[in-house]
Amino acid sequence: MSQTIPVSLGSRSYVVEVGEGLLSSTDLSALVPGRHALIVTDENVAPLYLAGVQAALSGKTVQTVVLPAGEQEKTLERFAQLMQALAGLGASRDVTVIALGGGVIGDLAGFAAACWMRGVRFVQMPTTLLAMVDSSVGGKTAVDLPGGKNLVGAFHQPAAVIADISTLSTLPERELRAGLAEVLKYGAIGDPGFFAWLEAHADDLLAREPFALETAIAISCRHKAGVVARDETEQGERMLLNFGHTFGHAIETEQAYGGLLHGEAVALGMLLAARLSAQLGRAPMADAQRLQALLERFGLPTTLPLGLSAKALLERMRLDKKAVSGRLRLILWRELGHAEVVADIPEAAIEAVFS
Repeated sequence: MSQTIPVSLGSRSYVVEVGEGLLSSTDLSALVPGRHALIVTDENVAPLYLAGVQAALSGKTVQTVVLPAGEQEKTLERFAQLMQALAGLGASRDVTVIALGGGVIGDLAGFAAACWMRGVRFVQMPTTLLAMVDSSVGGKTAVDLPGGKNLVGAFHQPAAVIADISTLSTLPERELRAGLAEVLKYGAIGDPGFFAWLEAHADDLLAREPFALETAIAISCRHKAGVVARDETEQGERMLLNFGHTFGHAIETEQAYGGLLHGEAVALGMLLAARLSAQLGRAPMADAQRLQALLERFGLPTTLPLGLSAKALLERMRLDKKAVSGRLRLILWRELGHAEVVADIPEAAIEAVFS
């Protein structure tokens, strides 16, 4: 059994399929209407799922690029490698780029698809919880620069998202917990009932109980799909999905993408945003404490890693994409389930919350 979540964007609409065994039960060749396909994956995912996807596309001319795993690979150099692979394939405008992996692979492959011949078809096949509930849905594609995350990219919607929760059985424990940070984000910013459901089902999710995982992923994707349909290019409401991300991206960048995982950094970023909201008198501290309690149940970080300077992190935050004319804008909240964009926050208050 699977669930289908529509992402309504007029002529660029598509669906997110969530369920068990989808990589083997879906007619993958139908997702590649042209002659050519480029599969992009990484060294962790390829031994597990690449052969099955290749076999399902046996009637097509397929080339595969297997990249090293990790955020540090989301670079302009790897993007250029994908451009060369498409050129070597002789890909025309009917090519389909397939992202088989986590968020790094999805962002890279999607950006390549956005740029090849000014935009070609691509399909997301996420294999991590974080990618299933966040990066595979909504058409954000990008690569990182040394100065910050996702600074070079484009909005380019996929043709389909196939979220096979069976792939989560091979996901390392740390990656599963990191993905849960993006799941609870949806409750934190707009659905207190879902947040309470996560509190009640935390043990089931950590045990990878299939019904709990499918339910959490489907609810998360419905939230994301609704926001994307209303604000595709992040002019307003979609910015709320970055709750915790400005703090989190600063931490990731300052650690040169070699410390906390993305979901771990977002978890800590959400808690910092909640604490800042409370310190500014915008929200009750009890809500920040409730958020911290659930993060701790999921085994996610709630304290800043040693060796990070508040001033250095603040400097990283100034390069955030939501900043305007050098002024920071952060996603804070009034209470659990009610997030908002806030500008002109005193930098001293941001520095203080880091400590």
